[in-house]
Amino acid sequence: MKRCAWAEKSPLEIKYHDQEWGVPVHDDRLLFELLILEGAQAGLSWATILQKRAGYLKAFDNFDARKIARYSDAKKEKLLQDPGIVRNRLKVSAAVENAKCFLAVQKEYGSFDAYIWSFVDGKPIQNRWKKMSALPVSTSVAEVMSKDLKKKGFKFVGPTICYAYMQAVGMVNDHLVSCFRHVEVKA
Repeated sequence: MKRCAWAEKSPLEIKYHDQEWGVPVHDDRLLFELLILEGAQAGLSWATILQKRAGYLKAFDNFDARKIARYSDAKKEKLLQDPGIVRNRLKVSAAVENAKCFLAVQKEYGSFDAYIWSFVDGKPIQNRWKKMSALPVSTSVAEVMSKDLKKKGFKFVGPTICYAYMQAVGMVNDHLVSCFRHVEVKA
């Protein structure tokens, strides 16, 4: 089976690519998890985040936004001692702030899903890339999303992070046309 080249470095990346990446996500909890993980990835490799994903699930209460929004300064300090996550003060604080913003968006739009998918009119953008070098790091849609998320108070949501998020949650199908997942995800 031919797959996107970025995913062939480790069994963890292969599994993520083959089962999750690019599959449309409409579950608010998973949308929140991936938003936090994409922000945590800033300046690091996605492989590092995948290796720490189980640690994040444990440390961040299975990405329960209601719990995370109530984290105290003491809890944030405890997280900074946890080797199972990226121990970066700004990223930990951003996760807590993003949980608060996430809850506000849910209240305003009925769900985070309704809000975030509105940037692509509720349906995935189907790209037809032939080589990895053709994939953009950002798009005009990601820039609009980033600007709106920042206006709502979200952190670590620049255009590049937003585009990676769009790829992760299936808002765009960026599997190469030669990859077996391109047609599967499109279907």
